[in-house]
Amino acid sequence: MEKSLTDKRLSDIEENYKELSEGITAAAIKCGRNPSDVRFMAVTKTVDSIYINHALSLGLDLIGENRVQEFLLKKDELNLAGVEKHLIGHLQTNKVKQIVGEVDYIDGVDSLKVAKEIGKASLKKGIITNILLEVNIGGEESKFGFTPESIGETVYEIAEIEGIQVKGLMAIPPICDDSVKNRIFFENMHRLFIDIGAKKIDNVSMDILSMGMSGDYQDAVASGSTMVRIGSALFGARNYR
Repeated sequence: MEKSLTDKRLSDIEENYKELSEGITAAAIKCGRNPSDVRFMAVTKTVDSIYINHALSLGLDLIGENRVQEFLLKKDELNLAGVEKHLIGHLQTNKVKQIVGEVDYIDGVDSLKVAKEIGKASLKKGIITNILLEVNIGGEESKFGFTPESIGETVYEIAEIEGIQVKGLMAIPPICDDSVKNRIFFENMHRLFIDIGAKKIDNVSMDILSMGMSGDYQDAVASGSTMVRIGSALFGARNYR
């Protein structure tokens, strides 16, 4: 890649970060929330280390990677001191041992089987792994996650697993062109988040509600999201040229 194009992308990331940070703050204030209650996660899927490090130098302290192998290949190139690291993609059971202990959170835990594997691997390493439970809020066959109807009971089973701690929920709602429809999915997720938190289950704390991405983070913030996942709006399209 030509140096001039690299410099342009670095500059674009700076501008994007400023605009997005201001957008998150404005969305929180508009609905009467404290902006500090909403965290900005940089989604680093397919992004080269030079650009991730540049984003971190701007003040970002939270990243999410989709694939186990990609994170493991990049991690030594990243300036991760003081940075919270999440695995946010679907986790196959045969990859659990590789990622446990490498990240601070495993988001998108979408089955009892995966939760048990994370617990088992964590106990072997003598650690507790923080997890988020993924809810398939739109009931889409193409997506992973617990159904909204089952999560309220399943969380009790997961809470009994040693080696993990449930710290919240995450969701990727269906793509909606209509902001009103989008908000319905987000508000349903927020309701689940509040209801589960009210149960006061041992080993379960609803600290994080991760929902909202580049195209819909403002609606998510208005509906109670505490963590928005921003990739393309920060780093540019994946086929950035």
